[in-house]
Amino acid sequence: MTRPLVTVIVVAHDGGRWLGETLRALAGQSRRPERVAGVDNGSRDGSADLLAQTLGPSNVLALPRSASFGDAVAEVLDKLPPCGQNEWLWLLHDDCAPDRRALEALLTAAEQDPKAAVLGPKLRDWLDRRRLLELGVTVGLTGRRDTGLEPREFDQGQHDGTREVLSVSTAGMLVRRDVWERLGGLDPLFPLFRDDLDLCWRVRNAGHRVLAVTSAVAWHAEAAARRRRRITVSGDHPRRLDRRNAMFVIMANLPFRVMLWALVRNLAGSALRTLLFLLGKQPANALDEMVALGSILVHPFRLLKARRARRDGRKKGFIRIKRLLTPPGGAYRRLTDMVQSFLAGETPVDSTGRHHHHHHHSATEDDEASTPADTGAVKGFLRRPGVVLMLALAVISLVAERSLLGGDRLGGGALVPVTGGAGDLWRFYTEGFHDIGLGSTDWAPPYVALLAVASTLALGKTWLAVSVLLLGSVPLAGASAYLATRHIIPAVPARAWAAGTYALLPVATGAIAAGRLGTAVVFVLVPVYAALGTTLLSGERRRARRAAWALGLLLAVGTAFVPLVYPLFAVLGVLAAVAYGGVRRGVVTSMAVALAVPVVLLFPWLAGLVADPGRILLEAGLHDPALVEAGLAPESLLALSPGGPGLPPFWVTAGLVVTALAALLMRRQRMIVAIGWGVTLYGVLAAILVSRIGVEGARAWPGVPLAFAGTGLLVLVGLTAHRLAELRAGGGLRRLGATLVVAAAVSTPILAAGYWMAYGVRGPLTGDAPETLPALATWSTRHGERTLLIKGHAFTVLHGRTPLIGEAELPVASEGRTKVAVAAQGLVGGRGGTDAATLAEHGIAMVAVAAPVPPELARSLDSQPSLERMSLSEAGGLWRLAEPVTRVAAEPADVLHTPWLWAQGALALIVLALATPGRRESGAVEGVEAPVPAPAGVR
Repeated sequence: MTRPLVTVIVVAHDGGRWLGETLRALAGQSRRPERVAGVDNGSRDGSADLLAQTLGPSNVLALPRSASFGDAVAEVLDKLPPCGQNEWLWLLHDDCAPDRRALEALLTAAEQDPKAAVLGPKLRDWLDRRRLLELGVTVGLTGRRDTGLEPREFDQGQHDGTREVLSVSTAGMLVRRDVWERLGGLDPLFPLFRDDLDLCWRVRNAGHRVLAVTSAVAWHAEAAARRRRRITVSGDHPRRLDRRNAMFVIMANLPFRVMLWALVRNLAGSALRTLLFLLGKQPANALDEMVALGSILVHPFRLLKARRARRDGRKKGFIRIKRLLTPPGGAYRRLTDMVQSFLAGETPVDSTGRHHHHHHHSATEDDEASTPADTGAVKGFLRRPGVVLMLALAVISLVAERSLLGGDRLGGGALVPVTGGAGDLWRFYTEGFHDIGLGSTDWAPPYVALLAVASTLALGKTWLAVSVLLLGSVPLAGASAYLATRHIIPAVPARAWAAGTYALLPVATGAIAAGRLGTAVVFVLVPVYAALGTTLLSGERRRARRAAWALGLLLAVGTAFVPLVYPLFAVLGVLAAVAYGGVRRGVVTSMAVALAVPVVLLFPWLAGLVADPGRILLEAGLHDPALVEAGLAPESLLALSPGGPGLPPFWVTAGLVVTALAALLMRRQRMIVAIGWGVTLYGVLAAILVSRIGVEGARAWPGVPLAFAGTGLLVLVGLTAHRLAELRAGGGLRRLGATLVVAAAVSTPILAAGYWMAYGVRGPLTGDAPETLPALATWSTRHGERTLLIKGHAFTVLHGRTPLIGEAELPVASEGRTKVAVAAQGLVGGRGGTDAATLAEHGIAMVAVAAPVPPELARSLDSQPSLERMSLSEAGGLWRLAEPVTRVAAEPADVLHTPWLWAQGALALIVLALATPGRRESGAVEGVEAPVPAPAGVR
């Protein structure tokens, strides 16, 4: 093979502060190039003079400021004829300084692999010379860059070795001139950003290889991407230009079927990113995202022309390229990281951008080999303490709830059998007249709308949403407590213990056993209330105000499920505002915002609660006396056990109480101990009061007040846990005492988990809840007739189907209910007369009796001349009224019903926007981090 001939092309554009070092690095190469040409694209900082002084005026071209990098290279090659058959082009940016052996290493790698047509060096940061920028680049189907590097990863030789990659940067790219000219060089469609990706993709489709050569090193400032200089090649915003080019390159180079899937992915991904940008108060970024996608969709012929130009080798080349694309798992990790960064208050861009781990292949491997799975991030994710905790709680829950899994219908206790889908819940919530029972024009419970949202996210499946919220409340509560207390309890072991213990409190297991969906949801939210309340009281003013909006929104969610949440928190909120109002400005206003948001969002429904105060003590679901203990023992309250089915004995949580009592003996951090015990005693006293009040013939359940008490107790113990290490170091009795306290603390989650797994869910909740109405009754009332369902001494009027969640809680007109109740009692007692006619006037055509049917009740109904038996078995009985049934006309809905629903939705979106974290744009293009000052002595 003939000696390779190298033509170096240096392109400058306002890069004077880097160009000098770049030219010195070029002059010091161990392998001298045969020709060197410079191009200045209208620089105004002296770059042209510097090029002329170093390379000679005859070797420098001057182009206008609007010229792109590709234009500059093409202009040079037009004026420089090929100098041999084995000619290579070495492209250098003005802000890219190669190591003295870079060109030699690139040529050596090219000589070792005859199929290599494009080679690129290892790029490191210009300022922090140890930090890796690129060792080749790949993309996913959405066009997002991925270099396979961790954020701010230092070069320690961990990635060394020549490897085949999808693309390398034009900064330091070595490319065969004959391949360059045959493919037409850089496409003018991409004056900036992603031009290198497009070229390398076409090179691979032509049957050549693209290699990243780590033995060749160059330092790159990324001046254009990091906005360190003005971009004049295009009038578009850099982010918009980069995003447009990324999607265009993908769609132009993919085979047709894969391109269609990529188009769908980009449509969905851009919509999500736009939403996150808007919620993150970055409308300019949202506009860039949508305009970038729109600029491709509104110019389909431009895309078709580009695809025609790339059709040769596209389908065959994709077989080799597919293995170099970002693995499927990386795309989902990117989405997760994007949402996490948004929730954490960071700019919601793809955090995988440039610096995430990715596996590569050696250039000597066979083309058909597949890329190893992207497991590095997964392993790191699974090793996080919070993830381990949540997975452990999930396993515990699956074992304990084994009797509820695999059934046809979840229901029982306070939970009505789960039926219908998201559309049914939306219809129930938005309709003005509810044709259920005896009919009602009252507002549907607001938690129905929240369940409808959850069901919509669960692909319309209400049973899935309810199962996750209720059966998954233990791992969700553990994750919530762990994440919410990250700024309250800094020690990770103490935080993990507190979160695990909180998730397994008797309130959680009792709520699941009794089917208390409302308590389960609030139990997950209480730690978030504590975290947001802390931020509201102690955070920077803007952050505190944002926390106030978020607290108000989540407080409205909790109040919708359990109205008692609002007065419980309001008392604590007012006390905190009074205590901190004179110390920190804005606390009173922020607390007022937090307390006002639920009132505004839930106003019509809350007005009904004020008219009937007893309903404040109830929660979402049925109010069954069998689910509440008539007299709650004092030891149950001390053990944070609210009474009812499915609760562990006192000794399971005794260790937590002992640990909290031990905190009283500590001389330091008395304020923390006082606040923690104050919240605990407040919750216990509220639980005592609630458990003594009767509502609709039964005591209220004190689960939510005890959840407040448990949160105070666990935060108290978590914040004082570090003192135990000091006591153990003291030796003697102190060491013994600290060891006993630790043992008592650890015993609570271990005993709670063991007891729950051993005995399972013991309560009325079942995974195979029967249909409320017999199938015959459902078929017989298919034209809108109603059915009177008698169960024991109670009755319910149903409208041809099992009620949806929330329908049983609608208030019923007292006059109509009284008439139906008197008529039902007359039928049961065998009184006869006009009872059947009264039922028929209210649209009732069938009388069903739930199993078991008492023989005397069956004889009484059979004796009624106006009733005709249709069935009687162990499953229940069904009788049909002989009287003509009157169809009940729908009542007119409130004229303000629909307008308020629209206003409620708009207000919820406004509050959500005010609550979400916002951040000013850094100005960098996707995936490019802001520059970091170089360490002293590094240059």
